[in-house]
Amino acid sequence: MKIFYAIQGTGNGHISRAIELYPYLKKYGQVDFMLSGSNANLPSSLPVKYKSKGLSLFYKHSGGLDYIKILRSLSLSVIKDAKKLPLEEYDLVINDFDFVTSLACKFKKIPSIHFGHQASFQSKKTPRPSKIDFLGNLILEKFVESDSHIGLHFENYDHHIYNPIIKEDIIKATPINDGHITVYLPQYSMQYLEPHFLKQNKFHFEVFSKEIDRITCKKNITYFPINNEQFTSSLIRCYGIITAGGFETPAEAMYMNKKLLSIPILNHYEQACNAQALEKLGVMVLKKIDEKFEQYFKEWINEKKPIKLNLAHSTADIVEMLMKTKQTNKPNKYVYHS
Repeated sequence: MKIFYAIQGTGNGHISRAIELYPYLKKYGQVDFMLSGSNANLPSSLPVKYKSKGLSLFYKHSGGLDYIKILRSLSLSVIKDAKKLPLEEYDLVINDFDFVTSLACKFKKIPSIHFGHQASFQSKKTPRPSKIDFLGNLILEKFVESDSHIGLHFENYDHHIYNPIIKEDIIKATPINDGHITVYLPQYSMQYLEPHFLKQNKFHFEVFSKEIDRITCKKNITYFPINNEQFTSSLIRCYGIITAGGFETPAEAMYMNKKLLSIPILNHYEQACNAQALEKLGVMVLKKIDEKFEQYFKEWINEKKPIKLNLAHSTADIVEMLMKTKQTNKPNKYVYHS
């Protein structure tokens, strides 16, 4: 079997998930990856055969999405890239939220499986904020079009939604607590974050940032470049983690029963949806880091308890479900109908 796996490269979570799935997918045949987007920071050894600039996300200095830069990153080349993709050569097309591959499937009338966290938003039962962002919701539901959907989320909100895929290194690890706080807030600059963490001098922070290329220290802060192994090690050893409103990192933190504080990217609807789901689970969520951060940080440290995430399905189970979806050729079995 020849498998085509498309990765949305606007963040590290999609790549991290593909890295975990790859050993399981290889058991079923040859796997070729497509990477779309230009601002992921996580290096990997995946066999990426196809690339496209696709659509990339950019952030302002103080935490919000920079729509001007995002619009500038758009290009008509995505249509050319879509037409050039030889999807007809593959037996199975798996799409983790890539617009170029979705467009190619539409042009060539080739079926695909929309797989991953965003696929869970095909269900109206998936948590969303009370105030719906029409454009954001439209992107989540229509950015990738497919007959089949297998979603991943914190809970089984609907019949086609399964638990997160947790890194094997984390599943096999024995979590410890050396007292530090792990920080991954890609929407904020180091310059913006630093004063807030220096004030909390009773705690040590391990901050991961794309702004540096080597480990550096400043008082109670150690800065790390984006590195999968180092981040996993930091997460396993930490007392708690402060991160954005993504999916993979909060899931890993909860799986290891670590204290979690989520600060979603401003004006990022998917992260607002994730924040809503986390709040329902009992996780503390902040809108932004500002002059009130010290007050909220103390509340989080002293009062909030960790939330434990349990897995009903293994990575092998989920990959097997992907294969069954293809083999049965009955996509509606996994499609949510509103």
